[in-house]
Amino acid sequence: MAASFLKLRGVATVSVIVVASVLLGAAPAVTEQIVSGRTEGPALEPSRPGLSRPAVQARNPSPSAVVEQSAARQWNETLLNAIRGDFPKPPVHARNLFHVSVAMWDAWAAYDPIAVGYLYGQKHTATDVEAARAEAISFAAYRLLKHRFPAGYLDADGRPCHPNGVLAQAAFDARMDALGYDKTFTSTTGDSPAALGNRIGAMVIAYGQSDGANEGEGRCYPDDTGYASVNPEMVFQFPGAGDIVDPNRWQPLAFEYLVTQNGIIIGAAIQKFIGVGWLDVLPFALAPEDTNPVTGLYIDPGPPPLLGGVGDDVVKAAMVQDILFSSQTDPTQGHFIDISPAVHGNNPLGTDSGTGYGVNPVTGEPYPPNVVNLADYVRVVAEFWADGPRSETPPGHWNVLANYVADHPAIQGNKRIGGRGVVVNDLEWDVKVYLALNGAVHDSAIACWGGKNYYDSSRPITLIRYMGGLGQSSDPSGPSYHPDGLPLVPGLIEVITLETTQPGQRHAHLAGHEGEIAIRAWKGSPADPHTQIGGVDWMRAVVWMPYQARTFVTPPFPGYTSGHSTYSRSAAEVLTAITGSPYFPGGLGTFTAPGNEYLSFELGPTNSVTLQWTSYYDSADEAGISRRFGGIHPSYDDYPSRIMGSTIGHKAWDKALEFFSPQRATICHRPPGNPANSHTITIGASAVPAHMAHGDAPGPCPATSEGAAHAAGNGRSGR
Repeated sequence: MAASFLKLRGVATVSVIVVASVLLGAAPAVTEQIVSGRTEGPALEPSRPGLSRPAVQARNPSPSAVVEQSAARQWNETLLNAIRGDFPKPPVHARNLFHVSVAMWDAWAAYDPIAVGYLYGQKHTATDVEAARAEAISFAAYRLLKHRFPAGYLDADGRPCHPNGVLAQAAFDARMDALGYDKTFTSTTGDSPAALGNRIGAMVIAYGQSDGANEGEGRCYPDDTGYASVNPEMVFQFPGAGDIVDPNRWQPLAFEYLVTQNGIIIGAAIQKFIGVGWLDVLPFALAPEDTNPVTGLYIDPGPPPLLGGVGDDVVKAAMVQDILFSSQTDPTQGHFIDISPAVHGNNPLGTDSGTGYGVNPVTGEPYPPNVVNLADYVRVVAEFWADGPRSETPPGHWNVLANYVADHPAIQGNKRIGGRGVVVNDLEWDVKVYLALNGAVHDSAIACWGGKNYYDSSRPITLIRYMGGLGQSSDPSGPSYHPDGLPLVPGLIEVITLETTQPGQRHAHLAGHEGEIAIRAWKGSPADPHTQIGGVDWMRAVVWMPYQARTFVTPPFPGYTSGHSTYSRSAAEVLTAITGSPYFPGGLGTFTAPGNEYLSFELGPTNSVTLQWTSYYDSADEAGISRRFGGIHPSYDDYPSRIMGSTIGHKAWDKALEFFSPQRATICHRPPGNPANSHTITIGASAVPAHMAHGDAPGPCPATSEGAAHAAGNGRSGR
């Protein structure tokens, strides 16, 4: 079975997207290892932002230096913690991350003579520029966060829009108090850093009220599109897919007891399409020329394959592969594989055909073998990237990973934008990383969710149950044939017969269902997930479940394109660009899942499993395949999304450079001896220092209006 696993992965060329999280304490923080983004304690813990479990020592790298966090980093951690306690709405939180990054960047850039603000264009001076920046950043971030995570508002179904809003508000207040700032100062008038921060915060809030996201009262993001699924909901506790209208279209699930993927209890509910109108949101780097004139989608990868239509064979092969992955979740099967970077990773874009690295590209040393139980590997990868309890969602995971990189001893004191040029301090590094990175994941959300809405593609739970209910599509002359059925694969997908249901035979427990399709797959979460595993057995295809908790099952939005794949590859491109290297510090990033302590809905792994990645691309690729291991995406969702994410990441980095290092700068020229004749001029950026030395001032002269010169026209208006 291990051989077939590797062979199928090679044929399917699946891109795997890996997102890493970091163990972070309160500032100053000690970063010990990459870990999953889960917390065991309260949803929000102001004194311990971003604390994650389990506390597992990574093999390499293992940064141990105490890092004094910049103001931007502290507010990023505060936001990540708020996201962990909020509803898991990936596009909403990608936007939150981006807009807070804009606020922090604009506050930083206001004190730089060359840098260009995203919304705020005025320039300021201060005796202590770094202190002024920290204060302005804090007030800007605080005002925006207080607006974005309010308490006490209910959505159209009467549920809290922000279930931990009270805790989030307290955490924001606690951060300001810890930094020593007066949070009661609300004036936007004057030149003080606090007033500047309040002014920038107000500008970003106003921008967000007209950027197409439809925040609504209480930031509940009501659906203003009129979307309705063509398919009735699936009551998945019963066999089959229900009265399906079109198996190629998304089908919401009906829950008696729904729990969101980050652990928030909803109760009885029918899924609603989260982020349905996100294509209308103003982007960071995407432009009208990036849209398909027919579909209106940014970076449109084209339509997905269709069961019974163009690409029918691709759909069937992908469903077989998802069933195969499900069949490989039983550790008692005793199959082992080597997941060392020596043989694993280094994939060409949009494939899983890489064969690893001959040696560590940073150290020149060979990678040792890393042999693990195949089922443990599949289960750990599926859960590690599942954005489960207390998750900061995929966009936030890449912020955690970026923070891990920033804390690594290999780049401490040697942070250079793009890996070259002058060394920058932590604050400059952080605001630039966050603007570029979160610009990329924000644009990924817009492009990806646009595709989800336009193509409205189904999830594997609908297709596998529907196809299995029809029959088999391999043998027209055989029993239970239907052209849209599941392909037969001996030992994996079979027709139940009188012979196979005889006592002692493999389908004996399925007697009474002769003529139906049986698949070998994960049996579901056991009665006691702390002491038992679900295991694998033959079952009717019409009752198949993804490798997920029964209170979650599959995300509340269509499948194509894949958010994990798009987010992760775009973020990997930005981290590669801003660090000047595609490789993790030291050529190795790791995460260790401790034996019999890590998995949440069944016992496992049987032994500790250490995931390893040489490059940011390797981790991004693993995140993509994790969704297929978990049974909530097929390969055709994954690969095109990686390619789309790569394009978005490159565009985001190029756009960020326009703000970091413009070719020209605006200054207030003050002719010597004639200050009354001061006037605004634009000069080459390299000439700015000389002009400053002769008494000119950064930015336009006071008579020139300040504001959002660069945001205008940056995106397009909401549709």
